[in-house]
Amino acid sequence: MSSEDRCYELVRETTVFKGYFEVKRFSVRHSLYDGGWSEELEREIFVRGNCVAVLPYDPVRDQVVLIEQFRAGALLDKPVPWLLEIVAGAIEPGEDVTDVAYRETVEEAGCSVENLLRIAEFYVSPGTCSEKLTVFCGQVDSREANGVHGLEEEGEDILVSVVDFDQAMEKIASGEIDSAPPIISLQWLALNRNRLRREWC
Repeated sequence: MSSEDRCYELVRETTVFKGYFEVKRFSVRHSLYDGGWSEELEREIFVRGNCVAVLPYDPVRDQVVLIEQFRAGALLDKPVPWLLEIVAGAIEPGEDVTDVAYRETVEEAGCSVENLLRIAEFYVSPGTCSEKLTVFCGQVDSREANGVHGLEEEGEDILVSVVDFDQAMEKIASGEIDSAPPIISLQWLALNRNRLRREWC
């Protein structure tokens, strides 16, 4: 089946819940690889706007900036639901993804981005969630990064830490870092670190 032959029919769309986030129920049918159409399927989707994440990297000192904060999504699995992550934030209507990257790095890590390089853009969990995440690597001076940050009106309480690149990779290997965006971005950095240190230093 070519991409032109793939199609679907949205039969119904209803809002199941609308609060801090929104959940919608879609009733759909779609074409099958072997021909014909599927039965009508009902799927609940967590509706969330697209977001941006930034791995702040200091190529001079070979350090990365990590943040730690309470995450409700880890409540069911972790006895201590605070996660080591990278900078991230939602794209507001009318905002450019790069503007969000610059803004969030200041808000959450307290440092400014000198250069910004796009790593990837991907759906976070497309079976259940509409969110697409754009991930960047941003050149920073890690000496600017410290303390506790975040917007009080958004309930943010974000602890900033600076670690050597090798330490960050050890945290992935040990499972201390167990969130997808930092794992993806740090593995990308492992492949591109020497080039960045040549170009950004």
